Amino acid sequence: MSRNGRAAAASPSPAPLPRTELYAYQVRREGRVVARLRALGAPDGSVLVETEVLPVGRPAGEDGISRPFEFPDADYARRFVDEALLALEYLNCEVVE
Repeated sequence: MSRNGRAAAASPSPAPLPRTELYAYQVRREGRVVARLRALGAPDGSVLVETEVLPVGRPAGEDGISRPFEFPDADYARRFVDEALLALEYLNCEVVE
């Protein structure tokens, strides 16, 4: 995390750590997938949350907007994902594991 307590966008590293999927969610609105979130844990305890947003107006087959977020531990990552999912639920989205 950065000094101000926010997640830093992950930067590419020369030797990526092997990661294990911790959890993954798919977010739908009116039956259409609008976002995906996936958490990957590393042996050092850090967690990478991969996010993908699929804009509603995008043409079929076009890739979504992806962005990774690196967290120092699973607790920070879980809070980030929980807040994101809660915000999407407020927007009438359905969250599926």
